[in-house]
Amino acid sequence: MDRRTFLAAGALAATGSFPLHAQTWPERPIKLLQGFAAGGNADAIARLIGGEIGKTLGQSVVVEAQAGAGGTIAAGTVARARPDGYTLLLATGGHVVAGALYNTLPYQTVASFEMVSTITFFPFLLVANAESKYRSFRDVAQAAQAAPGTIGYGTAGVGSTHHLAGELLAKMAGLNLLHVPYRGDSASLTALLAGDVPFIIAPPTAVLANIKAGKLRALAATGSQRWPGLPDVPTVAEQGVAGYDVRSWAGLMAPAGTPRPVIDRLNAETLKALQLPAVRTRLEEMGGEARGSTPEEMKAMVASELQRWTQVVADARIPKQ
Repeated sequence: MDRRTFLAAGALAATGSFPLHAQTWPERPIKLLQGFAAGGNADAIARLIGGEIGKTLGQSVVVEAQAGAGGTIAAGTVARARPDGYTLLLATGGHVVAGALYNTLPYQTVASFEMVSTITFFPFLLVANAESKYRSFRDVAQAAQAAPGTIGYGTAGVGSTHHLAGELLAKMAGLNLLHVPYRGDSASLTALLAGDVPFIIAPPTAVLANIKAGKLRALAATGSQRWPGLPDVPTVAEQGVAGYDVRSWAGLMAPAGTPRPVIDRLNAETLKALQLPAVRTRLEEMGGEARGSTPEEMKAMVASELQRWTQVVADARIPKQ
């Protein structure tokens, strides 16, 4: 080894990114953190993907819930972790919403992380009581135009992705809608069934059983295409709000500075897992569409979403937390 090569190798070792680490990684179990309650969608996605990539990596992936503060506790833990590939984050759409909503966070939404791959995308549904006079979003829009500020929509709470989806909808449709926050999807669903609110915005998993039971009626899906689980329900865009497209997502991240060979390996194993029929089916059952990405594509998506929701928060004058 000549002097130049020796010095270069020493510099790499000093930064913790010496290629030999990536060649031998992983040598022990990997921790995958998610920031919501155990047993919920985020937890289920983490266990599904973690279990599959653990098989191909030859090491177990241990899922740990660090619930609270909209996922920011888990994100902060991962951002501070050693960037050696042994601590990962199952991030959701709430990651960028928190970045738009919180005045200060102990990390940067994009710069504090290396993106690995997206895993799944899923829309929200606009849902009314089956006894409601509203049969489509067009009906809601007409009522809101006739009586501005009187048509309310329920969500899982102030600053939730559901809430911001409603604010963006009102802006793009030129409507004055009344936001009615509840403590979680279960509470907004209970209010809707009781007739306390005209419609709610919720993920498919929260309302699908009641839709199939005939208790609720889906008015629209928020994605760019119809949700396969309810193919007869048109999108918001199909009902007159051109360009409206709101979907939440889940994906894998690692601490900034994690060696690129490790990121590439994680990306490759995640993409393999997403091709498995059992994985795709399970994600569909949870209301999502299996869709992987390159690290660069995920980074661009997260940055774009952060910019969009930051503008929505400002336009709607939602108090920063």
